Amino acid sequence: MEYRKIKDEDDDGGTVSDDIENLRGTGFPGVASVSNVPPREQAKWKRKTIVTLALTFLTSSQAILIVWSKRAGKYEYSVTTANFMVETLKCALSLAALARIWKSEGVTDDNRLSTTLDEVIVYPIPALLYLVKNLLQYYIFAYVDAPGYQILKNLNIISTGVLYRIILKKKLSEIQWAAFILLCAGCTTAQLNSRSDQVLQTPLPGWIMAIVMALLSGFAGVYTEAIIKKRPSRNINVQNFWLYIFGMAFNAVAILIQDFVAVMNKGFFHGYSIITTLMILNHALSGIAVSMVMKYADNIVKVYSTSVAMLLTAVVSVFLFGFNLTLAFFLGATVVSVSVYLHSAGKLQR
Repeated sequence: MEYRKIKDEDDDGGTVSDDIENLRGTGFPGVASVSNVPPREQAKWKRKTIVTLALTFLTSSQAILIVWSKRAGKYEYSVTTANFMVETLKCALSLAALARIWKSEGVTDDNRLSTTLDEVIVYPIPALLYLVKNLLQYYIFAYVDAPGYQILKNLNIISTGVLYRIILKKKLSEIQWAAFILLCAGCTTAQLNSRSDQVLQTPLPGWIMAIVMALLSGFAGVYTEAIIKKRPSRNINVQNFWLYIFGMAFNAVAILIQDFVAVMNKGFFHGYSIITTLMILNHALSGIAVSMVMKYADNIVKVYSTSVAMLLTAVVSVFLFGFNLTLAFFLGATVVSVSVYLHSAGKLQR
């Protein structure tokens, strides 16, 4: 009977179909309809979300792979050759992406590799900074353990915020500065345990390396973002290609200076394992994800993504290593979530 009634109403006046048409394109009160959002903005938001989530996942697994790549507490492979392979793989992936674009869209002024000296001369600076920072990432474990490293690593959050203001001339609101402080407190609290007094007992060389890493990471990240966004229409893969070319050159020099004898006697890939290969792949994809975030978001998003990844690493460690979640972890995770919200709110109030 209900079906007959509806069918009759539809036959008489088309009320059902009319109602459906009237509802099409409308949304709930106070909620923006997806159909009202321009397709270009939807694609931009989707791309930004994908690269940010990818960076979070890759950063979360990065620390685990570095620890697994060690044997008997030390690296049997050459860290300089590993860094060189990371830059080489990133360069190859950028070329592969460009080849696909050239095939589908053709060669244009924005995606061609040929460039001017003024454009390419700025890339050696961040490439050299990333080289030093990436090498320190391995050697700092001689002075600190994993929890201590995670705590000291948060120094780059403050350095990034300060350099973001100085270099890019972008004003951060008071709420965003408060969010930075909360993020540092939250990430630090999440890593504390019952022996936190021992975790903070880091020798002076460890503190110096951590501070240098924070400054290098912050300056290189913000400087790279400034380069990438200086010419927004320039294809990101072209910009990556030149950055990685200089990265390969600097890493090749590092091999000659530090590990030339070992490489000649034992071979370039001596000490490599499956875990080492996965670590190199992870580092390469992480680097590309970082550049994508800088292109379509900003370096602050990168900082929050990597900070959240630190908490995600702890969650994954519960299943892999039997890590015990403590009250400090839950409190820290809560503070980080609040800081992320405040940072977003601070953007709207600038």
